Parts: sequence; C-alpha cells; structure tokens
Amino acid sequence: MKQYKYILASGSPRRKELLKGLDIDFEVRLLPDIDESYPNGLSGEEIARCISQKKAEAYRNTLADDEVVITADTIVYLDGMVLGKPADEEDAVRMLKALRGKTHQVITGVTLLRKDKQHTFSAVSQVRFSNLSDDEIAYYVSNYHPLDKAGAYGVQEWIGYVGVEHIEGSYFNVMGLPVQRLYQELKQFVS
Repeated sequence: MKQYKYILASGSPRRKELLKGLDIDFEVRLLPDIDESYPNGLSGEEIARCISQKKAEAYRNTLADDEVVITADTIVYLDGMVLGKPADEEDAVRMLKALRGKTHQVITGVTLLRKDKQHTFSAVSQVRFSNLSDDEIAYYVSNYHPLDKAGAYGVQEWIGYVGVEHIEGSYFNVMGLPVQRLYQELKQFVS
C-alpha cells in the first residue's frame, strides 16, 4: 500500500481521527462547493454511495498518477427518510425526538478513486436509541451543539453513552468511517 499517496477528501475531524488509526500516511485535501444532491427514489445505501461518488468525481482531474482519494458520506436513515445535519438547535431537538425509542440505520458510502480506477462500497450499522427524555435531549443539544453531525448526534459523545442501547454493525461506521472495511477494500484496490 506504500506505493500510493492517500488523500482524505473530508473536513470531518472524526474521519481524520479514524483514518489515522489505520497508520496510513495521508493528507487532507478539500475542494469547495461539491454538489451533494441526489435523485429521488434512491434507497439509503444508494444515497450514501451516490454522494460519495459525486465527491470523488470532483477530485478526478486533480489527482497525480500515484494518488488515491478517499471520499465518504454518512447518513442517518429512519423510516425511509434521511436525517442530515440539523439546520439549528431546534432542528437537532426534532431529529433526536424522532430517533428516541427507535432503531435507525447509519449508512456510510465510501469511494476510492485513482486516475485509472474507482470503487465504491457502503457499510450499514443498526443503532437503537433508548427512550430519551426531553430534558436529556435538550441537555445534549445545548451542551454538545451537534449541528455538524448527521442525525444530530455523535455516538462518541454523551448521548452515545446514555442513549445508545444497541449497535449492530461497525461502531466506527456510526462515527463516520467504517475503518475495518475501508482497510480491507484499500488493500484490494491498490493491489
């Protein structure tokens, strides 16, 4: 894997932290104003893969022959609806109230791109929240300000400690990057 230079195309501090955990040297490279829209009628996995592919395509003409770009998009999917990043604290409270007492999916689409090759995959984790009280939700939102997180929560924060009853699938996927799967896919991609 050392024959390539790796680029993480994400400003997420969680993704940066998770990728560092794989002991792969990488740089963060960001392009502004990447279109993250998607067509109607897609499933949750299709949405996450579509957006990660769009992000990767934006980098295609910037890559050197020995570079691999890694893009990702994580969505929270509840009852056929995407819960993206909340617009404000009121929106965050609304999302968390919708999630409480239910199981939802956290889906991350990941795209690996070289000049001559592209591969996209997705990882799905099932997350069950306890029936959080209005006061617990208000406390989390006012103290942790989860406006930069899909579904208005970070599993690695207080709400994950007190509210997540069960996870089926990758915990790291819920944080924003399925690193075990990414490692396996990268090994195949660069071989």
